[in-house]
Amino acid sequence: MATLILYESFHHGNTRKVAEVLAEELGADLDNINEAHSLDLAPYDLVGIGSGVFHGSLHPAVLALAQREALAGKKVFLYSTSGTGRKKYHREACRIFSSRGIALAGEFSCRGHDTSGLWKWIGGLAKGHPDRQDLEEAREFARRLREETGL
Repeated sequence: MATLILYESFHHGNTRKVAEVLAEELGADLDNINEAHSLDLAPYDLVGIGSGVFHGSLHPAVLALAQREALAGKKVFLYSTSGTGRKKYHREACRIFSSRGIALAGEFSCRGHDTSGLWKWIGGLAKGHPDRQDLEEAREFARRLREETGL
């Protein structure tokens, strides 16, 4: 099963670190989500899409990609990094996928250094994240995903 990991990692490289671990564990191709408009998604059976959190949601590029017809019939999973590490920020993307009849294969989220908004004045939230434990949890998520999807 061919796998592609797409990411948007804007501020501190948090999401790229997670994307690299996921790609390594899944034997996946890795690319920036901004290149997705020119990528042929046809060869891929499983597509991981992730970003940091921007104003309470995944990056707009993730939401735009969720609308692409090229994802129809594919297994898709979401991942993210944020100051809190909560999956609640996936809600909008999940809603889009659900409205298109795409069931998610899984979701992963972990903490990532966040210096947006007021956090910048105190040195940020979740400094030092994703850390070794966060990345090991991403690796374990990928292992479970591989088993569940039959990779």
